[in-house]
Amino acid sequence: MARNFSIKRLPGFATIAMLCFFVLYLPIATLVVYAFNAGTSIAIWEGLSLRWFASAWQNQQVIDASIRSLQIASVAAVIATACATLAALATTRTTPYRGLTFKYSMLNIPLLVPEIVTAVALLILFSRIKVWTGYSGLGYLIAAHSAFCVPFAYLPIRARLENMDLSLERAAADLYATPYKTFRYVTLPLLWPGILAGLMLAFVISLDDVVITEFVKSGGQDTLPTYMLGQLRRVVTPEMNAISTVFLMLSLAIVTVFFFISRNPQKDEP
Repeated sequence: MARNFSIKRLPGFATIAMLCFFVLYLPIATLVVYAFNAGTSIAIWEGLSLRWFASAWQNQQVIDASIRSLQIASVAAVIATACATLAALATTRTTPYRGLTFKYSMLNIPLLVPEIVTAVALLILFSRIKVWTGYSGLGYLIAAHSAFCVPFAYLPIRARLENMDLSLERAAADLYATPYKTFRYVTLPLLWPGILAGLMLAFVISLDDVVITEFVKSGGQDTLPTYMLGQLRRVVTPEMNAISTVFLMLSLAIVTVFFFISRNPQKDEP
């Protein structure tokens, strides 16, 4: 009797996997460890201390950049998730037609095109709008992040819709429920885990973005990632390690919640 093929049984698989994990996570682990360094060097261990976390907490520039990052990411994630939900409903709750694949491709373009290309295109567009309107606020960053995050929110929402049983929606229609009531009382409660997963994924993507933000932002609009990038160009201190560690922990917490929500969907039956 033939055995089922498993890549784990291939010679050298475990060694290659361990090497990949080592290469990927050793620098991150080193960064986290040196965030607790008592000295000013990022290469010489001088004892255990929380001084750099306290220093970052008292740094007004870090606080302002963090608040700005959270504001932009929150608003952009909500807008992107709302657009992604509508797009997912429009592309899944319909009979297949010519051009549907093209719409899928258009929605996923930000995933396929290099981020630098999107950043340059947005820079050109927004620079013209700034000249016409004279406005140079955070609206451009919010719009750019929202557009970039739509496909990231779209994927889990569409996956959730495609795996949902249509029998309940059809039953609601048979009982003379309007399309709005069917969506409000049947589709939305079943879709909610996918929407939350898309919202959190979009939030993390927006929070971590550097390239688009660096091209679109105006003076005095540094987010935490761009502030850190600017500091790293001048001098590297353990304070940057401390900020990166907090940033890493926040991202991991959100991604962990996203993982558990996406892997434990609600039952399709009431």
